[in-house]
Amino acid sequence: MNEIPTNFNNFDIIGDIHGHSNDLKKLLGALGYKLKGNYYHHPERKVLFLGDYIDRGVNVVEVLEIVKNMVDNGQAIALMGNHEYNAICYNTLTEDGTYLREHSKKNFNQHAITMAAFMQKPNLYKMYVEWFKTLPLFYENDTFRAIHACWDQDSVTYLKTRFPNHCLNSAVLEEASTTGTALYEALEIILKGKELDLPNNQSFIDKDGIIRHSFRVKWWEKPQLPPTLHSISASVIKHQANDAIDIQHLNFYPPTDKPVFFGHYWMKVQTGGQPQILTPNTCCLDYSVAKNGHLVCYRYSGEQQLDSASINYIKEYN
Repeated sequence: MNEIPTNFNNFDIIGDIHGHSNDLKKLLGALGYKLKGNYYHHPERKVLFLGDYIDRGVNVVEVLEIVKNMVDNGQAIALMGNHEYNAICYNTLTEDGTYLREHSKKNFNQHAITMAAFMQKPNLYKMYVEWFKTLPLFYENDTFRAIHACWDQDSVTYLKTRFPNHCLNSAVLEEASTTGTALYEALEIILKGKELDLPNNQSFIDKDGIIRHSFRVKWWEKPQLPPTLHSISASVIKHQANDAIDIQHLNFYPPTDKPVFFGHYWMKVQTGGQPQILTPNTCCLDYSVAKNGHLVCYRYSGEQQLDSASINYIKEYN
């Protein structure tokens, strides 16, 4: 594997792909990447993928082939997303013969499209599940940071003490899947984001039809006081009272820290608009490609003040 120097900054940072290989190929082409043998190459730039390559879209195998070939040839860094982590746990048995991720109807349905894509290629599926274990949990150099869901400094610092190479290893998977351990909590935050329970036993139905009693926190920007459910939630929660929320124990991303890029949050482009940075030093690049949205990229070149004009996407996807 060819390593990318840590002082390299000309990255095209791409959000959640979820099996949409045609969108990925269109975006790479629009950014100036060309096939060189079996991988996409740019003479001056590299790609940083933010995770969630699998599930939801049907072209999972081709997406993984594109991403892995670029990584193997030194043209990309691919981070782990929560869907890759879930796939690892879904396929890992404990000593008592149960799976780290329960084979429930909900979990089966989430992973079913990926398993169907590999139905005739079981050995290839096993190879990719093992490859997922080699994906770094986050990336950081002197200029910027990247992570799948949430850059929480306490969690990242702890994970650095556990994994000097920033990658999981098989020996800790059972600990990582055990509720209440420090490792479980850190991985939950960086791969799935910070969550809070809804006040007064409220609940809502999410985009997948699942009843939720907690909500994702908008960790990238400290809200104005007093903080309320609607001002702190990372997504719109309909039909809920706009109750006050206690945020004293929450850490928000400092506005003076280096830029951070992430995916995971199913952002939407407003009619007639285009993707926008969230704050001058935070940018989400998940724009719901698996829900009739867009595959989005930030063309980064070392700047400390991010600019929405550097966000690229193909408007004619759907």
